[in-house]
Amino acid sequence: MTETERRGMEELIRKLNDASYAYYVLDNPFISDMQWDRMYDELKKLEAETGVVLENSPTRKVGGDPLKGFTEHRHITRLWSMDKVQSFEELDAWIARTEKLAGKTGLQYYAEYKFDGLTLNLTYDGGKLVQAATRGNGITGEAILPQAKTIHSVPQTIPYPGLIEVQGECIMRLSTLEKYNKTAKEPLKNARNAAAGALRNLDPAVTASRHLDAFFYQVGTIENPPYHSQPGMLDFLRENGFQVSPFLGSATGREGIEKCIREIGAQRKSLDWLIDGVVIKVGDYALREQMGYTEKFPRWAVAYKFEAEECVTTLRNVTWELGRTGKLTPLAHLDPVDFYGVTVRRATLNNMGDILRKNVAIGCDVWIRRSNDVIPEITGRAGEPKENETEIVPPPVCPACGAPLTERGAHLYCMNRTSCRPQAVARIAHFAGREAMDIDGLSEKTAELLYDRCGVREAADLYRLTPMDLLMLDGFQQKKAANLIDALEKSKHCELDAFLFALGIPNVGRKTARDLAQAFGTLDKLSAATAEQLTALPDIGETVASSITEYFSFPENLAMIRSLLDAGVHPSEMEHGGEGVFSGLSIVVTGTLPNLSRRQAEDLIRSRGGNAASSVSKKTAFVVVGEDAGSKLAKATALGIETIDEAELIRRAGAPTGV
Repeated sequence: MTETERRGMEELIRKLNDASYAYYVLDNPFISDMQWDRMYDELKKLEAETGVVLENSPTRKVGGDPLKGFTEHRHITRLWSMDKVQSFEELDAWIARTEKLAGKTGLQYYAEYKFDGLTLNLTYDGGKLVQAATRGNGITGEAILPQAKTIHSVPQTIPYPGLIEVQGECIMRLSTLEKYNKTAKEPLKNARNAAAGALRNLDPAVTASRHLDAFFYQVGTIENPPYHSQPGMLDFLRENGFQVSPFLGSATGREGIEKCIREIGAQRKSLDWLIDGVVIKVGDYALREQMGYTEKFPRWAVAYKFEAEECVTTLRNVTWELGRTGKLTPLAHLDPVDFYGVTVRRATLNNMGDILRKNVAIGCDVWIRRSNDVIPEITGRAGEPKENETEIVPPPVCPACGAPLTERGAHLYCMNRTSCRPQAVARIAHFAGREAMDIDGLSEKTAELLYDRCGVREAADLYRLTPMDLLMLDGFQQKKAANLIDALEKSKHCELDAFLFALGIPNVGRKTARDLAQAFGTLDKLSAATAEQLTALPDIGETVASSITEYFSFPENLAMIRSLLDAGVHPSEMEHGGEGVFSGLSIVVTGTLPNLSRRQAEDLIRSRGGNAASSVSKKTAFVVVGEDAGSKLAKATALGIETIDEAELIRRAGAPTGV
């Protein structure tokens, strides 16, 4: 090994060990898993090329050292780490190695969620919980029995009478994290760090305050186990009161494993907990014994890691973006960072209160979280403050028109609704959109012309336009002008749900507007609805209900609605769904049905008095499942909600076959 290679190796080891210490011991990570994995893979490659593994290399370790202040606990059976693959090509190579070790092809594999939390090892003796520990370095961990006892999904006693160690993952549910952060003085960065920091806190009261949860997936120590396969082991855990993963996929080859991976990937967004991959295991325990272990990993299991959703970068600037409601939202500008081929340069900060809670400043390193193609969100500061940081301050006036700003709750608003051009144009264009009032020929470009040349400042002004007004505009001839006037006249007689969407109520999309129109029937009844009445509806949560009640409490919005009604716009009243066998039931349709389209099935549900909901929740009565049903089916299974097929839906509805 050359001196340059040694220095490079030592530098990688230093960075990795510093990052591991910050993550496992200080509970204050400063780089993302993706960045750690890249350095770790680079180090492994360098070690393979040189044949040298330095004494303090993290490739020799499974986890972190026990935290001082906790009692050291030695596990009865070693806790192993998990080898990983990050592509289907790497998965192919693992399958080939596994089949070679087994001496045969067509092995039975099982796929489970790879929970993103902190490993928890429980010891029971005589049916009682006698110890709990973190994984630590796999041989010794930290004794955390008082902390573990605060977790509701950790059984204090079990039917099994012998000595047994059970391994699982301690997590904080995303819904719990959201609720916790609403009242926390210092919001938690993410669910994974929240669980790790709580479980490894010397004060069990802090652990209890986080309302942690746990899923269990492995029995480490047991004499004469009453099972011989992965499904049998999970059944044994269930019988003893342990919460296990709601998903267990099975496959006998690469194609089946890939299908399981894609299915879990599709579910990822809808789960109430973090997962960062899929664990694939050989199911037969006799084969596992035959395959054995490497220095660090079981040869009979591998983790397929998903692309990272979190990363660390530097916050360089904050601009304040004006929306059609007049609300100003801070937008963070970042040092470009790569999320597996997608370069991210901007991220969301919700409001000034959010900035203060997350303790971020221009020039500081921040955690960002990205989900699919949605603009990432800053979740908190990464690392310690820097000398060159500057405070983020809100603008004193509207950046678009210079008008004074008004503070409403947590947000800043420009109340200059008529002469603040960007928000006025955006409101008019949204009002005229296809999903709203469907005013053919009124694009955003036309809205700009109408603002600049015809004095149109709000939606009601559109209905005072004449053909002569339009003929003064560039690109408008007599026919085009007449067509737009006709479209405006036609839009006066609109459906209530289209009108509600056109108003631009925050957090109310087309589907929610239809549900509201169906539930309340008239604009007057909806505007008078309370938050309790709104949240009683399926798919309406506290955030949406708050947006609706707040919208109808603002005088400028009520004035805009009155102006539209005075201009001749008459949204039709909407009849409630008929009384029938599905009255009061929330029903979800998912997947491709054999005969009915999704819309036909939902119309059938509504015609029998039911609510055709878009998402599965505890309020869901049952789910109608077709082919290629994904995350909604998984969530229904996890919640224990009944699932039926199209034929059963038609039977229950009392409809003729083929409806």
